[in-house]
Amino acid sequence: MPTILSAVTKTGNLRVLAARFSIGFFLYWILVTQACALTFVLPPPGSDIVGHVQWVQALPGDTFNKIGRRYDMGYFELVEANPMIDPLHPRPGSIVVIPSRFILPPGPRHGLVINLAELRIYYYPPQRHVVISFPVGIGREGWDTPLGPSWIAEKMRNPTWIVPESIRNDRAKDGINLPAKVPPGPDNPLGGYAMRLKQATYLIHGTNDSQGVGRRSSAGCIRLFPEDIESLFSEVSIKEKLAIIDAPYKFGWDKQQLYLEAHAPLQRLSLARRITMEEKLIRANGAKAAKIQWQSVERIARQENGIPQVVAYSERPITPNLPRAHLKIKMKKKSKKIN
Repeated sequence: MPTILSAVTKTGNLRVLAARFSIGFFLYWILVTQACALTFVLPPPGSDIVGHVQWVQALPGDTFNKIGRRYDMGYFELVEANPMIDPLHPRPGSIVVIPSRFILPPGPRHGLVINLAELRIYYYPPQRHVVISFPVGIGREGWDTPLGPSWIAEKMRNPTWIVPESIRNDRAKDGINLPAKVPPGPDNPLGGYAMRLKQATYLIHGTNDSQGVGRRSSAGCIRLFPEDIESLFSEVSIKEKLAIIDAPYKFGWDKQQLYLEAHAPLQRLSLARRITMEEKLIRANGAKAAKIQWQSVERIARQENGIPQVVAYSERPITPNLPRAHLKIKMKKKSKKIN
């Protein structure tokens, strides 16, 4: 049987073998890190940002749904970050931004957090210094996913879908007659795994149609890619706490810089909501005494591209006395529903 040593002797070129090993290890590393690309080590105290933005080339026959599945990104996340690219027919070779850098959502870093405006779930596993994040589909307009605290009440493998009467009646208007129950299998929209919330009619579940992930596509439940729900299902325990929030604007620090991450709001923002955004920004500034660049804040809020961008630099460690500067932003509601 040939050995590594004999292979080196025959080729007479140790550098070639080393280069091949390095390339093989590099490809293995790429596969492993991409598979775990949305599991991040938590940032140190005082920091709030994880991940890195990526740039990839569209392949022949690609769509944003296919690219999103490869990089664990939601459809609308890619639409926000790539407004000039056709999501159904990206030109092969064109550069697609993967917005895989995130400001962690506000609130305690434990349990599950779903940010509806971001169409993303975050999970902080106990006893592990990491955060795991997945794109989600949420309730479409008129079937809103409820806000507030909750917890995991039940876990089900190969669930049977007990179709709510409200959904059956709604689909009947379109001439579609749904059965009272849908057994496990390829026709079950819950997919292979489901976790029931304390609000018994709402679930976190898989899907038999991945195009609904990253959009407002459900009757109020939270849906994930099949591989993501399988992973999350194995991690989460019964009674795991869950917070469902609606935060289109997230603020956070990375070293001495304050960042803003803006997403298209689910609903049109009132003046009071815009003022609340300013107040959150000022509170995020806290004792780091940064001079906020309000023009940058307005520009980023208008762009709504979901990528954290700098809006202030820390100057001195004292609480600032910042003047109010109302943002004159005309917010428009963007559709995140499935086509």
